[in-house]
Amino acid sequence: MKFLDTPPRFLFFTGKGGVGKTSIACAAAIHLARAGHRVLLVSTDPASNVGQVFGLTIGNTITDVVTVPGLSALEIDPEQAADAYRERIIGPVRGLLPEKELAAITEQLSGSCTTEIASFNEFTALLTDNDTVAGFDHVLFDTAPTGHTIRLLQLPGSWTDFLNDGKGDASCLGPMSGLERQRAVYSEAVAALADRQRTRLVLVTRAQRAALAEIARTHTELAAIGLTHQHVVVNGLLPSPADGDELAAAIYRREQGALDDLPRELRGLPIDEVELKATNMVGISALERLFTPDPAAAPQAAAGATPLPDAPLSALIDELSVSDHGLIMCMGKGGVGKTTIAAAIAVALAQRGHQVHLTTTDPAAHLTETLDGLLEGLEVSRIDPAEATAQYRDRVLATKGAALDEQGRATLTEDLLSPCTEEVAVFQAFSRVIHESRRKFVVVDTAPTGHTLLLLDATGSYHREIARQMGDTANFTTPLMRLQDPDQTRVLLVTLAETTPRLEAEGLHADLQRAGIQPWAWVINSSLAAAAPSSELLRQRAATELGEIDTITRTHSRYVVVPLLQSEPTGVGALAALSTTLTSVPTP
Repeated sequence: MKFLDTPPRFLFFTGKGGVGKTSIACAAAIHLARAGHRVLLVSTDPASNVGQVFGLTIGNTITDVVTVPGLSALEIDPEQAADAYRERIIGPVRGLLPEKELAAITEQLSGSCTTEIASFNEFTALLTDNDTVAGFDHVLFDTAPTGHTIRLLQLPGSWTDFLNDGKGDASCLGPMSGLERQRAVYSEAVAALADRQRTRLVLVTRAQRAALAEIARTHTELAAIGLTHQHVVVNGLLPSPADGDELAAAIYRREQGALDDLPRELRGLPIDEVELKATNMVGISALERLFTPDPAAAPQAAAGATPLPDAPLSALIDELSVSDHGLIMCMGKGGVGKTTIAAAIAVALAQRGHQVHLTTTDPAAHLTETLDGLLEGLEVSRIDPAEATAQYRDRVLATKGAALDEQGRATLTEDLLSPCTEEVAVFQAFSRVIHESRRKFVVVDTAPTGHTLLLLDATGSYHREIARQMGDTANFTTPLMRLQDPDQTRVLLVTLAETTPRLEAEGLHADLQRAGIQPWAWVINSSLAAAAPSSELLRQRAATELGEIDTITRTHSRYVVVPLLQSEPTGVGALAALSTTLTSVPTP
């Protein structure tokens, strides 16, 4: 692997959600440790699954992976980091300030922006704290999905600029003096990220046009902030099929076509290719084989027909279509196909005569490319963070700033340069979308799980603030109350029939329940088992799905299974067909 040749101290693994960043990062960490290096593997993803891959409980303290001498791991837990951050702010004044003021500070520190900044402080410490990482030759970061990663990596520059140039409202981050103490740390973090002798960025992708386009954008955006030392890893590439399986041949042609049309921005970068394996990348032995080509899959005796549940997507749409309005939210781990499922549902509802608004809060979504056309009754939009922030700033300046003098408007403008402004702006746009669902169907393709949870946390913070201000006797409805109402909101958890996405979806299911939101259905997407391949490699991959599908169908009462298709479901016609494809086929 070229990306492991003469590796620098820090390696970052990023890319579109679901492309296998964690598998590549874990395999690289094992490779370096087996070569005699001391390695620290760090996850900065709010939805980390490094512990699941190694079969260990890791958490936010450095933990040795005892089966791999020289390897340690660390998961930055956003909630624990936020708790510690809040305590650093509130602890010194507890007992000195009235309880009412302490409650107000606590409320200010309850939003998702506080969580992100707290996690970021942990992240920068690893780049700059020589004591913490002194014993390690290499520190590998398994980062969050692309949109979150870009925001995380931009924060050093953003906050340095904010502290140098502005004196804005830092109420969601605690007293400005706390940030001032971080000035030198942030500056050093920026230098470490931009130093090609210390830092290498590994762009992990699949041989899919959307994933390749995403890392091309990531390459450009991160190069613009100084991260120019970049490599590409194409993961899960299907070897040339030799057994005449039409599905395998179609997947191979699709992947090779995507690589032939590699985005111009990536063509000058070093590229590694990692073949698709017959088994999931869970456990040390599987990870050690990730970078080594498999021998040809041995033919296996045909198993007895194991019928999958007859659970087409159309059955779910039949239930949804009984009403003429409502909020439908497709959630799940990045890369599981939420955009496709959301678009298929929206198309099917519109074709049945309903008014439908399809939108996304995912910075990495591609709704326009997925639909590739127009349909009567279907409105398509995207909550663009930059656009929402610009509109929010203009609105605040036009209202709150209208009565201010020149100096006051200048101060307000500086306040609105805070990175926290984006969170507020996106939340307000999301709230407006929820409001529309009272008179039409609104189908929301949400961001990858970590970002979604941050968004819902912002919704919860808003709910608590409104409840506090209005008191117990007032009548009001907040976005969180709409999300909690099963008559108004249907949450669909989209997953794959693989261990890690299924476990992540289970975690999201539990998190939503704790927030008072009851998930309505599960969608098992792109199932090889439902597609009944004849290729030996794909048959082995399909066999590994059966246990995962059985676990889901035994645990959850409402579910659908969507087969992997020979061609990508792009365009209104293909999306409409997706919602009628049957799944009651035997597996090999």
